[in-house]
Amino acid sequence: MPTPLSDRSACLGALSGALSGLLITLPAAVEIFTGETAATSFFLALAPAFSLPLLAALHRRQGPAAGRFGETAYAVNLIGLGLFGGAAFTSNLVLFYFDDAVVKKTLTGPTVPTLIGSAAVFAVGCALFGAAMIRARVLPRVPSWAYATAVPLFAFLIALPDSALTSALHIAVGATLIRLASALRRPAGKAARRAGALAGHAGPG
Repeated sequence: MPTPLSDRSACLGALSGALSGLLITLPAAVEIFTGETAATSFFLALAPAFSLPLLAALHRRQGPAAGRFGETAYAVNLIGLGLFGGAAFTSNLVLFYFDDAVVKKTLTGPTVPTLIGSAAVFAVGCALFGAAMIRARVLPRVPSWAYATAVPLFAFLIALPDSALTSALHIAVGATLIRLASALRRPAGKAARRAGALAGHAGPG
């Protein structure tokens, strides 16, 4: 029997989300002992791209229960993730190889405000989407709360010098993505019934 499209999308989101979490968690664990390296930066640069299918699958899973707020939160989070992913890719695969003097010379004009704005949109989007997950009650509560709180902090604290704190935050964010990805592997029937019931009680919006 062919796999339904929704199930295939959930599987893709789960696999991509787990990979994204691993691409954040494992390099961060290594950096505790080695500091930032070319290898760890390479994998961290790729992580945001693999979280895009996860975000889409999470939104699809909780859509009926999340309502209009969930739609808005998803749109803001999707835009923010695209902006932040581009900034992370540039930082880890381009600026990483420049001398400090070249980096300072490069980060002029609108570059720094744009990077800060990208981080801000990403942080707001994650907070909103995390709140939508908490409100919908379709996905596990602990990673939903972590997505709403730890991931927005991640957007700004990663600009700090490497330390045990930044590595721990990377690991927490990666573990959150892995946990949400694993939730997508459960059958959608029970979540859909709960979502429908909640949507019926809550009414439109």
